[in-house]
Amino acid sequence: MPKINFFTEDTNYTLKGKNAVKKWISETILAEGYQLAELNFIFCSDDYLLRINQDFLEHDYYTDVITFDNSEELKTILGDIFISIDRVRDNAKQNGATTFDELCRIMIHGTLHLLGYKDKSKKDKIEMTAKEDLYLEKRNKA
Repeated sequence: MPKINFFTEDTNYTLKGKNAVKKWISETILAEGYQLAELNFIFCSDDYLLRINQDFLEHDYYTDVITFDNSEELKTILGDIFISIDRVRDNAKQNGATTFDELCRIMIHGTLHLLGYKDKSKKDKIEMTAKEDLYLEKRNKA
């Protein structure tokens, strides 16, 4: 049975509406033609994610999300998405969004990376943002 799990590390954030979020993420994965094996969202602090960024990616800066793709089969999602709740809260303030809405944007962003979307080039970033907007709109209609 496919699983979406939520964990916390070095933060006390509690996600509200977990079942609705699980359904939304699962439907996104299916809509993109993928199967869901297991997906873990780990909500953490800035410092926790900074250490991951330094240790695994050799980047020495804060970020809002780091995605690890652990799948070994094509079109199968098996991964871990680490999200800094500190960054999410700051981004939400800057963007005039709620923490929950910003968190959903970051969650779908990480999921889209597992679905093969990139965001390094301008063209890729435009496509990624369009997909984020599409799936956020679907969440809002659910």
